[in-house]
Amino acid sequence: MQVKPRRRFTTGKWRRLGCVLSETHCCALALLLSILLSSAAFLLPSGALWILVAINGGLVAHGLLLKKKIAALLRLAAVQFATTMGLYYLFHGESQLLEGAVVVLRVLLAMLPGWWLSSTQRPERLGEVLSWGLPHQWAFVIAASLSLLPFMSRELREIYQIQCMRGARITPKALRNPKNWPEFIYCVLFPLLIQLLKLSKQMAISAKLRHFGDTGKATHWPSTRDPK
Repeated sequence: MQVKPRRRFTTGKWRRLGCVLSETHCCALALLLSILLSSAAFLLPSGALWILVAINGGLVAHGLLLKKKIAALLRLAAVQFATTMGLYYLFHGESQLLEGAVVVLRVLLAMLPGWWLSSTQRPERLGEVLSWGLPHQWAFVIAASLSLLPFMSRELREIYQIQCMRGARITPKALRNPKNWPEFIYCVLFPLLIQLLKLSKQMAISAKLRHFGDTGKATHWPSTRDPK
């Protein structure tokens, strides 16, 4: 009776498996850290926010070392700062401007961990980690949404530039006047929303054609960029 030899992993296969496992666990720790930091931005008292500022500064430095772009987030923070401070000045006067600045800081500190997570972690690993506690369909949607952040910033920049060339009153100088804010929503945000809806429909069709969700246990393939 001939006994078939057992298939053994080669050294290269074990190394690839170890890299994927270590990357998955690092992704899980990064996700947990991001959730804790974003939650702490709203829960900590104002006197302890300097701790989050220092930690988020380290995350920003790490992202910049990896050559990730943060300009879009900073522009969003600048718009939020101008809007929030303007509203606080209109409704409360100069006495509440410091409180408005603290609100802006909290929101920025809540967004920075998400930027760092989406910039440093691969969507396939995020989907695998999220599937540990969520249905695979939900994990796929969340991971796909995070992976769309760079696309959203690129589309937003292109739409904004095109609308400025058309003569829309959405330049930084024009947006100082609140009367031009509806034009920014109509000319920039609505087209961006339409683009995202079209893309989400294409992703849904692609997942359906690949029979996503037909099996009870999803398979998470290693990325082609993983070390060999």
